[in-house]
Amino acid sequence: MKMLFATVLSAGLLAAAAGPQTFNGVITDTMCGANHKPMNVTPDSKCVLECVKHGSKYALLTGNNVYVLSDQQTPEKFAAQKVKVTGVLYGKTKILKVDKIEALPGNAPAARGKSEPSMHVH
Repeated sequence: MKMLFATVLSAGLLAAAAGPQTFNGVITDTMCGANHKPMNVTPDSKCVLECVKHGSKYALLTGNNVYVLSDQQTPEKFAAQKVKVTGVLYGKTKILKVDKIEALPGNAPAARGKSEPSMHVH
């Protein structure tokens, strides 16, 4: 039991020691992820907002990864937009604990099927 506690504690400390990272991607929702087409709601920003209204969670799409955002209020104004999120990613749960969300320069809502966000780690 002591060994299990020590292992869990160590893992938690290692995750915290990594500190905040920066992730570039598109604000989406957990139901649609990268593909809003099946929902038949346009534009994508409206789809994201509607899905969240009906129980989905705001998420960040980076490449093929969808990370649930711990902050479920700030992303509303960035729905379907390219952003930079600073925070700590918990890989096992795919939850991104958000410290800050910023719009990327020259931002426009991502075109349907054309989003190829990237992850940039500091």
